[in-house]
Amino acid sequence: MKVKVISILEDNYMYLVIDEHSRQAVAVDPAVPHRLLEIVKREDVRLVAVLTTHHHWDHARGNEALLKDLPDLRVYGGDDRIEGLTDKVSDGQELKFNSINVRCLFTPCHTSGHMCYFVWEDDCADAPAVFTGDTLFIGGCGKFLEGTADQMYHNLTQVLGSLPQETKVFCGHEYTIKNLKFALLVEPENEKVKEMLSWAKARDDDDKPTVPSTLVEEFDYNPFLRLSEEAVQKFTGKTDPVEVLKVLRKEKDKFKKPKERLPAHAMLALEWGLLRP
Repeated sequence: MKVKVISILEDNYMYLVIDEHSRQAVAVDPAVPHRLLEIVKREDVRLVAVLTTHHHWDHARGNEALLKDLPDLRVYGGDDRIEGLTDKVSDGQELKFNSINVRCLFTPCHTSGHMCYFVWEDDCADAPAVFTGDTLFIGGCGKFLEGTADQMYHNLTQVLGSLPQETKVFCGHEYTIKNLKFALLVEPENEKVKEMLSWAKARDDDDKPTVPSTLVEEFDYNPFLRLSEEAVQKFTGKTDPVEVLKVLRKEKDKFKKPKERLPAHAMLALEWGLLRP
């Protein structure tokens, strides 16, 4: 199983998961369809399915265009609001594409129908992968747009946190530097945060992605997974883990500076994947 990391729009990721034996492939959140099809052609694979994490345009917008070019394509997701949805999936449902296995993990909060996808390959010693959309980021977690801190706590600790610790984490956005700057504010003495932030800045300087991380790494530096740590609780003034999470998210929302509005022509270029900031 090979995962191609594809940078799109301003800071999004879409992914192409390739079964190297059958040359079939599954895409995750292909919001810029023409670019995906170029890569599918270059890799000489056949795209058979799309896994959509949630209905937001920067994750789901490409589905209908792909269906026009590939009418046999199956588009999976957990929310009826997803454009081009052909197969609605439920929590724990498993899908199979030759040797590639997918388990659907219902993670409502960022949106009420958000789904993560745990992926592994038959008879393969390589670590499995999880595509987390806007639920878990490197060093952070998604906003609670349609849900509660209780839901996100369950998502992070019981759903994603219970996966094998070596699982590779492929998230929906390149937010790593911003997230780790906040993590350093929360835990200024955490050496893992400092090391990771330095590494992420070097990756950014080389215009390289920071994905994937692993779950075991996230527990070392992601404050949203470190709710019982003394420094995190001191920062929030809370000890109950759900309350700690709630305060962390509120503080992160204030910490993140609003993006400057780009000129209209630049926004159009970003939308079509023609410009990378």
